[in-house]
Amino acid sequence: MLPHPMINIANLSYSFGAASRAPVFSGISMKVRRGEFISVVGASGCGKSTLFKIIAGLLEPGSGEVSLDGQPPNSASERLGQVGYMPQRDLLLPWRTVLDNCLLPWELKRSGSKEEAVIQIRSMLQQFGLGDSGAAYPHELSGGMRQRVAVLRTIAAGNDLLLLDEPFGALDAITKRELHRWLLELWSGLDKTVLFITHDLEEALLLSDRIYLMTGSAGGGMQEFITGLPRPRHHSQNYEPQFVALRQDLELKLYDNRLL
Repeated sequence: MLPHPMINIANLSYSFGAASRAPVFSGISMKVRRGEFISVVGASGCGKSTLFKIIAGLLEPGSGEVSLDGQPPNSASERLGQVGYMPQRDLLLPWRTVLDNCLLPWELKRSGSKEEAVIQIRSMLQQFGLGDSGAAYPHELSGGMRQRVAVLRTIAAGNDLLLLDEPFGALDAITKRELHRWLLELWSGLDKTVLFITHDLEEALLLSDRIYLMTGSAGGGMQEFITGLPRPRHHSQNYEPQFVALRQDLELKLYDNRLL
């Protein structure tokens, strides 16, 4: 018997404002298995971030169903707090230290003692290469370090499902490559399921087990793209013939659907 999916989305649609307006997207269906790393790519405005907000319980879809971890489909309010959600901006609080920013999930849930939470966060800071940064403030950090802190805070919420909305999109190419290397090394020990929005095709291929091409309202849904690349991954793979061929195939599919 196959395990139930971590996410099951069926025929989802969403419109801003009046229901009579053209939908942001329609006919969205997808399944994500536990432990998978899934990227969602598509043109700006096709509804990727809106989809994440619906999964996280911040928006109610116009129609369709969302179920998490084998549970019956439920409302947006019932999904709130069930997933870790990192929006495009890191949203670190500038008046709080790195440690105190990372303690925010504990302050919201109050699970266990604060002393236990601090010990856990300090251990994660070491794991994330931020062991000397606990007392620093966000403005004292580089862009790459801020993103590490934001990812850490998302993971610290304790949810098995993480939604990461273009976490590296604002970084320069060199910093982004460093964070790819870091995330690939970290990924095997996380035991998390990840949905990841990106416009970077190499990033999507390098990190993902599968990629969903989101076509928005015009295309009517999602197309699945299986990378087929074995794990563990390493950043130098993007120069290998198999990777280059996959990137070309993915780009052609995006152009065929007018997503680029």
